[in-house]
Amino acid sequence: MTKGYWVAFVTVTDPNRYAGYQKHAPAAFAKYNARFLARGGDAQTLEGEEFQRHVIIEFASKDQALACYKSPEYQAARAHRDAACQANIVIVEGITLTETQP
Repeated sequence: MTKGYWVAFVTVTDPNRYAGYQKHAPAAFAKYNARFLARGGDAQTLEGEEFQRHVIIEFASKDQALACYKSPEYQAARAHRDAACQANIVIVEGITLTETQP
């Protein structure tokens, strides 16, 4: 089974309201065994719209990533994020590397 990844681009517009999201979202990520590969940090936008934060989260599968997003825990956290940021979120299936692939 291939991994699933949550890729998010976020610009926070209301830090006080966004703090509620940051407080509640970890419960959903823990429930689905999410592993953060990138969160914030130094980034350079080369093409497209510029965002403040870039987040990559790994899950056991794309189905797990979708289940996390749709979970009551995440949707409750997401309610705190509404009107607190501009966000683009994509869930993508990873690839299976074989010995013949670089």
